[in-house]
Amino acid sequence: MTPVLAGGIRGAMHPIIVIPSRLASSRLPRKPLADIGGVPMIVRVVRRALAAKTGPVVVAAGDAEILDAIRDIPGVRGVLTDSALASGSDRVHAALAEVDPEGEHDVVINLQGDLPLIEPSSLTAVLKPLENPAFDIGTLAAPVTSEAERDASQVVKIACAFGEKDVTRALYFSRLPIPWGEGPHWHHVGVYAWRREALGRFVALAPSALERRESLEQLRALEAGMTIGCARIDHAPQGVDTPADLEHVRGLV
Repeated sequence: MTPVLAGGIRGAMHPIIVIPSRLASSRLPRKPLADIGGVPMIVRVVRRALAAKTGPVVVAAGDAEILDAIRDIPGVRGVLTDSALASGSDRVHAALAEVDPEGEHDVVINLQGDLPLIEPSSLTAVLKPLENPAFDIGTLAAPVTSEAERDASQVVKIACAFGEKDVTRALYFSRLPIPWGEGPHWHHVGVYAWRREALGRFVALAPSALERRESLEQLRALEAGMTIGCARIDHAPQGVDTPADLEHVRGLV
């Protein structure tokens, strides 16, 4: 597959999409296999990733049942990773070591396995920040559209300011409605494009103080001095964290 840059421009990036997934979930057990319109959620996420056509697609599974669910999908590879790994980032890093030990892919898109409605175009957009060598990591920001969304602790907000361009720097992430004062708020969509070396550095770090306080893994990167660029997208996709989220998504397909 020919490498592409954000926006479909052919260039020097060689991305790979890795989807970390495990059955253990305190709020929604066996979430990856949850039925959505007759299709397991992990299968829907894989299909969205394949439709993006930004690079090979790998599922980094913590459980063999997840691999069974995707086994018959053409064009996707499954890797069984240690179920004890602490985070999705660790799972992505472990899968990369198996599928690409030579480091052919210099950028890895970490796509969460609970975003069955993500637009394939968002997986191109998340690469845009990495066109700027100043950014170690790319991620996505969507406008907050209601006070309830702004104030909900499960919706992570980004302190950032977009000008005329669709990419800007993330200064902080919080479950609180930051920044204070009049103006737009930005909903963080938890998809990341990592430079390969940045991911390796990140997983070698211990969880940081602010990461533990906010329960937000990306703060570890900021505290370590890494730079995160945000690409603006129009809408935040509905994620699935709870039984209520699952029922909502079922009503949308």
